[in-house]
Amino acid sequence: MSTPTDAGPGYGSFPGRPSGYGPPPPPVSSGPAPVQARPAASSSRRSLLWGVAGALVASVVWATAVITVPGIVTTGGKAPGLGGYRVVDDLCTTARFTRFTQLYPAQSGTPYHYSTRHAAMDDMYCSKYLKKSSSDTEYSSLYLEAQLHKAVDPRQEFEAQKSSLQQRKYQISEVPSLGEQAYIGYLDDPSSSDRTWHYLTQVLYVRDGGLTYYLSWSGSYQEGKGTPPDRDTIRQALLMDSRDVLKAIGGA
Repeated sequence: MSTPTDAGPGYGSFPGRPSGYGPPPPPVSSGPAPVQARPAASSSRRSLLWGVAGALVASVVWATAVITVPGIVTTGGKAPGLGGYRVVDDLCTTARFTRFTQLYPAQSGTPYHYSTRHAAMDDMYCSKYLKKSSSDTEYSSLYLEAQLHKAVDPRQEFEAQKSSLQQRKYQISEVPSLGEQAYIGYLDDPSSSDRTWHYLTQVLYVRDGGLTYYLSWSGSYQEGKGTPPDRDTIRQALLMDSRDVLKAIGGA
């Protein structure tokens, strides 16, 4: 079985999915669009696609945001402040993913992380691949990013991301009492060449002052040969683990 060794050097603001299986949640910055690929014919083929997905970056949604929200690039308002949020060197170590590791106890490959610092924005990213057992040929992907905006207010961009997900048929549900704004997007994206294969994404977006944050889960199943992951279970894991992560990087 092909397993990922890391998520690659891709820009973390685009939670990955296998190429050709529908677009992932929107990026904050532009970059090359993912290469389209045909659906996998075997478990190892699917594993390879999932493994390289984290290194793919897309600009389609950002371009849409720029078009649908005029002035998003040139106007953003004064940065609202970071509160207690701070950058950490290794987000994968800081993010324990306690709930997700209960659902998927085995790790596949090596986690990938980076942290960058800039006068305008600090950026932290982590990706991991988890399985239900060491012998399992299918695994789920976690993509996590936290950005600390120090130069502009990220509010307009955050709204543009939400609008872009809605236009791409994500089901959006608001999340109360998490940061200043939070919502979860859900997409069930059947393969175009084999409709029995479903590629699932759930992603939580949070904005809290100058912090923007997402945690994305991706998984798959085949009708008649597997049980789809429980949507509410994944939602609760996103919320529980995210609250822990936000607290660990300085949130209340």
